[in-house]
Amino acid sequence: KSGVSEKNINSVVADVTTSDGQDQLVNTTLKKFGKLDILVNNAGAGIPDTTGAKGTDQSIDTYHKTFQLNLQAVIEMTKKVKPHLIESKGEIVNVSSIAAGPQAHPDFVYYSLAKAALDQYTRSSAIDLIQHGVRVNSVSPGAVMTGFGEAMGIPQEGFKKLYDFMAQHKECLPSRVVATPEDIANIILFLADRKLSSYIIGQSIVADGGTSLVMGMQAHDMMSILTAP
Repeated sequence: KSGVSEKNINSVVADVTTSDGQDQLVNTTLKKFGKLDILVNNAGAGIPDTTGAKGTDQSIDTYHKTFQLNLQAVIEMTKKVKPHLIESKGEIVNVSSIAAGPQAHPDFVYYSLAKAALDQYTRSSAIDLIQHGVRVNSVSPGAVMTGFGEAMGIPQEGFKKLYDFMAQHKECLPSRVVATPEDIANIILFLADRKLSSYIIGQSIVADGGTSLVMGMQAHDMMSILTAP
């Protein structure tokens, strides 16, 4: 679909929450291409609680699993590719989320916590690694039509209904348009291209159609309310 030749693609099926899976990803890439230029930490999901609990009632096991995928795997992958990226003067792009805040997300307590921690890790690792010539940045998507819902145990049709609702209400999505994976991929490409973004270090680009900028009252015509007879 992308038009990229197969010889330039390394397809790996691995669990990045395991050391073996991480090593498989790194080692097969090095074997095929001889070096590492860019690490994109894109694996992530809101882990559903096995008991069906919501909010603060979710189990500590769910907390650990959520952090293992959304934060710990990023830290471990960064440590493993660090020497290779120092050698190539490469780039790291983390995929965060607007769920990181500052708005509250009671339905996704642990996921939002993990993404907030990821944002701080992006900032801290960026300052640590830039001394070696390696840049670290991130992108924080809002609503994107992907298979994310299925990873949470929610049928894709359910997320489509949610996104259709958001697109019809400006207090949810001012742009009235749900992003595609390509929209986010283009931002990742920008952050991974040193010619285009060399002076951006430790930042997160928010790509959410305006969602995080809108408070409930702002979504309505305040002037018409203020001036109404």
